Amino acid sequence: MKVRVEDTCTACGLCVDTCPAVFEMGDEFAQVIGEEVPAEHQETAQQAADECPVEAIIVE
Repeated sequence: MKVRVEDTCTACGLCVDTCPAVFEMGDEFAQVIGEEVPAEHQETAQQAADECPVEAIIVE
């Protein structure tokens, strides 16, 4: 599973709070840590994407 954060991110921090093993705050918006989401974090990464208020997280 791969995820990416679009530049429509508003830097609310919800994804980082939900799944800090996969997301971190960058200078302007959230960003993904690493290339692939580890299996043990896929459920919470998907939850972060589902709960993103501006739908900026894309799951691939």
